[in-house]
Amino acid sequence: MEFGIALASNIDAWKTVKRAEELGFTHAWFYDSQLLAPDIFVSMALAAANTSKIKLAMGVLVPSNRIAPACANGLASLNKLAPGRIVFGVGTGFTARNTMGLGPMKLSDLREYLRVVKGLLAGEIVECELEGQRRKIRFLNPEFGMINIKDRIPLHLSAFAPKARTLTAEIADGWMTFMFSVARTAQEAAEVSKACTEAGRDPKTLFKTAFTLGCVLQKGESYASERAKAQAGPLSIVFLHGLVEATLGLALPPEIERVARAYREQYAGYQPPDAKYIQMHKMHLLGVRPEEEKFLSEDLIRATSFTGTEEVLRDNLRELERAGYNHFVLQLVPGHESAIEDWARLFSKV
Repeated sequence: MEFGIALASNIDAWKTVKRAEELGFTHAWFYDSQLLAPDIFVSMALAAANTSKIKLAMGVLVPSNRIAPACANGLASLNKLAPGRIVFGVGTGFTARNTMGLGPMKLSDLREYLRVVKGLLAGEIVECELEGQRRKIRFLNPEFGMINIKDRIPLHLSAFAPKARTLTAEIADGWMTFMFSVARTAQEAAEVSKACTEAGRDPKTLFKTAFTLGCVLQKGESYASERAKAQAGPLSIVFLHGLVEATLGLALPPEIERVARAYREQYAGYQPPDAKYIQMHKMHLLGVRPEEEKFLSEDLIRATSFTGTEEVLRDNLRELERAGYNHFVLQLVPGHESAIEDWARLFSKV
């Protein structure tokens, strides 16, 4: 199994990526959330200029937020800076659209967007709908060497619903999911492998990635320690966000259902009343707001994040590998980038 880090697209994120490269991580994934963090292409360009081996990946770009020609140009520009090291991760949208009060985009729109981007990166003339009309477009002078469309950029899709998994099996090099529990994540790998088989594809040819947040606990440390709350807590709170916005349809144990019910009650008072998502998604996956800290119980962190002792976490990683995952990604929380050292030690023993 390969190991990577994920991080917000901070301007100085390249420093953490450089350290990840030194520690032997294979990938660095950048979030594309336009109202939460700096632009992903700027952050990835700085990382490309300051590293030489680590793969730089989007985790994930959301098509509705950037027209296809601009996306293809950005990818080709990054590919010039880091030839063969760029990964095009894309999805229908969670954070980046929810921060604007929007749900996921249509799968048909995603398919069309990918057709255009992939065609442009292949050097083709493609038809693209612009301002209500179909127009033929292409890169006009790639031979000048200002961009790079010679080195192939692999496509990885974030896909959860059955039709999205089918699309993944048909066109993608890789698939990714966000992990709250190991058991559920193992089941998702089986489901996407089934989609590959039904599409006539060997499931082993699809690179499978699990993303998560967590904390490597020291001996005797509580799941609700301040360190665990800081490093794993943002994911546990996002789990509650997903329940509020009905993007997570899960049967919950009583102790978690009580927390979810209390969070929904608090959410009812979020401001402004016609845009509650503005308050709820502030600090989304980046930290925990003061009014949310009371929800971070030991039960919630244990159930919804990759937190535990080294021994427990190593066993979980082996279970994910047996389930067919090729790649495990741990998001580092801003201000706690030093946790990369804990994860590097853990991964070296798997």
